[in-house]
Amino acid sequence: MKNIIFRLLTIILALSVASPALAQDTPDKSQAVKGPIGERYVLPNGMVLLVKENHALPVVMVSMIVKAGAVMEPADKGGLAHMTAGLLTRGADGMSATEISEAIEYVGGSLSFGGGLDYASGGVAVLKKDADTGFSLLSKVLLRPAFDQKEVDRLKKTVKAGIIRDEQEPSAVAGKAYAKAVFGPDHPYGRPAEGTKESIDRITRNDIADFHKRLYAPNNTIMAVVGDITAGEAKAMIDRYLKDWKPVEATAPVLPPVPASAGMDRINIDRDITQSNVIMGHIGVKRENPDYYTLQVMNYILGGGGFVSRILDKIRDDMGLAYSAYSYFMPNKYDGSFTVGLETKNKSARTATAETLNIIEGMKKEAVTDKELQDAKDYITGSFPRKMDTNSKIAELLTQVEFYHLGLDYFDMYQKEIDKVTKESVLDAANKYLHPDRMHIITVGKLKEVGE
Repeated sequence: MKNIIFRLLTIILALSVASPALAQDTPDKSQAVKGPIGERYVLPNGMVLLVKENHALPVVMVSMIVKAGAVMEPADKGGLAHMTAGLLTRGADGMSATEISEAIEYVGGSLSFGGGLDYASGGVAVLKKDADTGFSLLSKVLLRPAFDQKEVDRLKKTVKAGIIRDEQEPSAVAGKAYAKAVFGPDHPYGRPAEGTKESIDRITRNDIADFHKRLYAPNNTIMAVVGDITAGEAKAMIDRYLKDWKPVEATAPVLPPVPASAGMDRINIDRDITQSNVIMGHIGVKRENPDYYTLQVMNYILGGGGFVSRILDKIRDDMGLAYSAYSYFMPNKYDGSFTVGLETKNKSARTATAETLNIIEGMKKEAVTDKELQDAKDYITGSFPRKMDTNSKIAELLTQVEFYHLGLDYFDMYQKEIDKVTKESVLDAANKYLHPDRMHIITVGKLKEVGE
């Protein structure tokens, strides 16, 4: 029984997407916006509730986004959002961390929270018969976390140990240096979400409690409930267990501007390793950018399509220079990035980097082929249903659709937008969003072998 929920959540569930577009809000917020992906409500306390019924299995999945990510923490308290979210399940409402863990495991469920850059996320998964237990525990950790000093100290040690481990991991070293180079040290995206050893030491229990009080509120929260449950049952559970959750005055973060890159920037970090980790890129796009779909197609052809992408095909297959090579656009809420990564022998790092820059430049000079375009579109639209083939995936995707204001017709609209992409629009996007002459290039390797 203990692991039944995890086995059940892996079974493929159907989700229809054939329906007209839905508005983000309704004139009467107490009424549902209904559509093929479920129902959307704005509750009296300001929380957005999304419900998708699926009665194939007796499972209920709750996924949540709370707008309490690293973008909301003070610059000198890096890791505060991460620690606050991590402490929610480590004691609440008179229950210890062990008691909370045992209570959810007893019914074969899961309960977790974690902090990220744009938001904190988490939720609970239980069998239908244990929905009361799931919502009860969820309400305890959300509304009445203990933030016990012993747990705070214990988590601090755990986080700092992870930071120390990262200092010995070349890919982590490269990733952190890259984020700092692209966004700058004063921007939340330029700092590690888990903080630094120094910033963790500065965080107090009062900081954590104040951060929670200020941001963990219903009007700062999106909740998706998916599975063997009706909207009426979901709202009844919320009314029963979250009725004391009061709204707060929530404001959007004021972020420092991302520093402009006037030209190419190289950062070399010496490590006694046999192969180099190279990460390069620059500012990209926000998730709500209307060119996002064209960029998905373009990037698949460039470096996101694995063995069929230009970068891996050239760098690995033709030249034998890299063990892995990839590219992607990370579309955050406020500022995104375009990133290319390579793992190669130290002696071939410069050659692989230069050739990758040439490939990126080539995307700007001539249109992709008909076959490249069609293969990319076929893969992207064909793989899209896998993003919603379980209750867990559906719930998580629903919260993100709401968070990024993508519209509740997103599931249908996504594939239509991909279908509309042309060779001309890919070329236009490449020229607009790819800047190989303004790359931040981070190389972590044995610099004596890498050379200049």
